[in-house]
Amino acid sequence: MSAIATSDGTQIYYKDWGSGQPVVFSHGWPLDADAWESQMVFLASNGYRCIAHDRRGHGRSSQPWNGNDMDTYADDLSELLEALDLREAAMIGHSMGGGEVARYIGRHGTSRVARVVLVGSVTPLMLKTTANPGGLPIKAFDEIRSGVAADRSQFFRDLATPFYGANRKGNKVTQGMRDAFWFQGMQGGLKNELDSIKAFSETDFTEDLEKFDVPTLIVHGDDDQIVPIAASAMISSKLIKNATLKIYPGGTHGLADTHKDQLDADLLAFLKSSAR
Repeated sequence: MSAIATSDGTQIYYKDWGSGQPVVFSHGWPLDADAWESQMVFLASNGYRCIAHDRRGHGRSSQPWNGNDMDTYADDLSELLEALDLREAAMIGHSMGGGEVARYIGRHGTSRVARVVLVGSVTPLMLKTTANPGGLPIKAFDEIRSGVAADRSQFFRDLATPFYGANRKGNKVTQGMRDAFWFQGMQGGLKNELDSIKAFSETDFTEDLEKFDVPTLIVHGDDDQIVPIAASAMISSKLIKNATLKIYPGGTHGLADTHKDQLDADLLAFLKSSAR
């Protein structure tokens, strides 16, 4: 099993497929690197080296009691890029992983980064505040915490419905998609996943986004029921200099599965056309 040990001894699992320009993927909550497998196979088959890690506390990585916060997640990601000596990398983050990528750039800059893609990203801030009136109230995240703590297995089974838009007419969501979501979620540690809720909902990434200085593509579904587009992509696209916003009509939060072919094509086109 491929893994690195971070400075605090946490084992971070990663998969490394293909060769060529590196493309680094950061997954959403409560998933792991497997959420990106379709995109990794597609891009690796088109001449790219695809790397995806399991965030600490998720998947096959260690489940430490401490460090389940965005700063540490970003530092873990930095240690992975340094350990593999990745340069001119494209960084792709989904949902919470978009926040992880943003915080990485905020803390470590873009010396190793050539371009960025944010897919259904939680940036700039999910929580409703005086300065962010379009966000979701803290009650929404408290309910997630309560649901996960009470019966996370059932909570993840239920969450798969809005995640993939299975409650929308015309969306083809298979039982396999739901099962994979549940399985990935159940591989994580309960403490880690509970801490992560605070990390993805209450972290303000505004200053991180303002530090982006590489070509950036923002992809978001206009029917995303997990991270509503108005308070996320619409704002992020204004904070990031020269960002390109691509909206998927009827798009869900789980675009990597529900809109796999479209996302694969858009990622490849962006990687081929973008130059630092």
